[in-house]
Amino acid sequence: MSERPHMTLAGVVLDSPDARELAAFYQRLLGWSVVQDEPEWVKLGAPDGGPGLSFQTEERYVRPVWPAGPGDPQMSVHLDIHVTDLDEAGAHAEKAGATQADYQPQEDVRVYLDPAGHPFCLFL
Repeated sequence: MSERPHMTLAGVVLDSPDARELAAFYQRLLGWSVVQDEPEWVKLGAPDGGPGLSFQTEERYVRPVWPAGPGDPQMSVHLDIHVTDLDEAGAHAEKAGATQADYQPQEDVRVYLDPAGHPFCLFL
């Protein structure tokens, strides 16, 4: 491959049955601001100007199962969120609308599910 064109990761997009509903959850969780709001698309901007987090409505969205078993709809992406206190961050996540996953694979990581079923990890 010769020269690569300039490319910058602008964000991550999560599908959802309702983009605005899922964006509102992540806005409560992260405290980020809405920078784009359309009927089927919402983008949150990171306060430090890094990549954003977007949500799009997908009418045929299928909630993933985590951890997935044979034949289950699998997650296609998950978010890792660094925290300084797992208990405090976990309580905040639940207050924002997350559910702690039944299966927890590590002591220093807590897996939660957002309202659309996307797993995300809080880690020290």
